[in-house]
Amino acid sequence: MRGVDTNVLVRFLVADDRRQAAKVRTLFERAEGTRDPLFVSVPVILETLWVLVSVYDVPRSAVLESLQQLLDLACLRFEAEARIRTLVAEARDTNIDLADLLIGLTAQDNDCLVTVTLDRKAARDKRFELL
Repeated sequence: MRGVDTNVLVRFLVADDRRQAAKVRTLFERAEGTRDPLFVSVPVILETLWVLVSVYDVPRSAVLESLQQLLDLACLRFEAEARIRTLVAEARDTNIDLADLLIGLTAQDNDCLVTVTLDRKAARDKRFELL
């Protein structure tokens, strides 16, 4: 199995460079055809969320749709897939920053009662506690 970097997922989702997007589609098609999945780590997901929102100004709903699209691809295997699926599901019902939600879910999955933060907005979520 091979891992993929953030730029591979971003090229697939935004297709702003036709040549690179075509390379990614070919990579994904080959991975699916050979049943040799590509690995997507949690840091890659976190960075992808940041790039879509901060660099491409993609609306939250479209970011969540994009993440769901990635989860639905047979050629991708995700680190902590259940956590990423929970992120997509819970993000639809809250306005907490997506990166903060992923941080909170990760801590929760690792038996933390809360995540201590200085971020007042994040602290409004039950997974966080304002320091």
